[in-house]
Amino acid sequence: MDIGFLAAFAGCLLVTGALAGVLAGLLGVGGGIVIVPVLFQGLTWLGVDADVRMHLTVGTSLMTIVATSLASARAHHRRGALDTDLMKTLAGGVLLGAGAGVLVGTRVTGEVLTAVFAVVALLVAINMALRPGNTTVAAELPRGWPRWAVGGVIGGFSVIMGIGGGTLSVPLLTAFAVPIRRAVATASAIGFLIAVPGAIGFALSGWGRPDLPPLSLGYVNLIGFALITPLSVACAPLGARLAHSLPPTGVRLAFAGFLLATAVRMGWDVLG
Repeated sequence: MDIGFLAAFAGCLLVTGALAGVLAGLLGVGGGIVIVPVLFQGLTWLGVDADVRMHLTVGTSLMTIVATSLASARAHHRRGALDTDLMKTLAGGVLLGAGAGVLVGTRVTGEVLTAVFAVVALLVAINMALRPGNTTVAAELPRGWPRWAVGGVIGGFSVIMGIGGGTLSVPLLTAFAVPIRRAVATASAIGFLIAVPGAIGFALSGWGRPDLPPLSLGYVNLIGFALITPLSVACAPLGARLAHSLPPTGVRLAFAGFLLATAVRMGWDVLG
């Protein structure tokens, strides 16, 4: 493998880590929405087997989100934006959904994982871009089993997509009248609950596969984790500061723009 190419790819991952950290703090997305498409493309260029490429991307992304989401949640908590009561009532459903996401995500093909990522990201981007900022479904998030169901949807699809949960939880929470900054802060903590069981599940599921690149623990690549994580953790507080200084409408449109670009790119990979 060309040393120059590997060096360029390493630099790309470092930049990805920084951008993922800023987005984690700004949008509550855990950074996976950036990490997944970039890492997937990089593994494609490196010639990683197509049978494991997307699984490896998802597993590695989830492992980086463990650290990034924790750093982002702590930054928001210091600013008093994290709604711990809301997070606790969602936690049970999120964890059950994450477990279901591991069972499904580790058994379907890489093309299915990529397609799910593209479709869900596109739908959420359209919703966030077109729904007026003051439009809500209800005055508050339903309690009891409906709230667990919401958490389950967030946890399940987020694990399958390799993201931290903000892609789904931010628009869902804001649709139930949760202010955008509080939704972003709470989403960052939800990302930690998603990423831990998700990363462990993908690591165990891919354990011992002979077609994985060097330094992989199952479907978690340690090189990708080592290059992305430090800068993502360091930059998450910067994103949190931006989230509290930018207008809420700007935060929402930024979220939609990144999702739309990512959905188009991943959808193009599936169709190609």
